[in-house]
Amino acid sequence: MARLPDLGPRGEGYVALQAAITLVILATVPLGPAWAGSARLAAAVLGFVLAAGGGWLVLRGIVDLRENLTPWPRPREVSRLVDGGAYRLVRHPIYGGQVIGAVGLGLIAASPATILAALGLGVLFDVKSRREEAWLIERHPDYAAYRARTRRLIPWLY
Repeated sequence: MARLPDLGPRGEGYVALQAAITLVILATVPLGPAWAGSARLAAAVLGFVLAAGGGWLVLRGIVDLRENLTPWPRPREVSRLVDGGAYRLVRHPIYGGQVIGAVGLGLIAASPATILAALGLGVLFDVKSRREEAWLIERHPDYAAYRARTRRLIPWLY
C-alpha cells in the first residue's frame, strides 16, 4: 500500500479538508428538492432515520473515547485503545456517523448535491482513517487484531 500523506504533524490537513467538505454539504442543502411526492416523503423518512442513527453514532463515539478524543488523526501521546461501545460496531464511529448523517440530511432535503458531497466526505474519511490507523498501530500493537475483527466506518457494511 502506498504511504498516505501526513498532512501535518498531527494530520491537521485532513481536519481542514473535513471542514471544507462539511461546509459544502451545508451549502448544498438548499439546492433540493430534486424530487417530490411519495418519493420525497419516503426519502425524508429514511433520511431522518439515517440522520438520527448517524448522530447517535457520533455522540456515542465521542462519549466512548473520553480523554482519548482529539480532532487530529494522530492519537494522543498518552492514550488507550478503545474497542467497546460504538467502537465495537466500527473502528471510526465519529467519521461513519458523520457520513451517515450527511446522507440522511441530503435525503431529507431531496438534494442530490448534498448526497454527493456526503459521499465525498466518506472518501475523505476512508483515507483519513487509513492514515490514522497507521499511527494507531504504531501506538497500540493490539490495534491490528481489533482492525481484523471490526468494520471501518459503516456498521455491518464497511
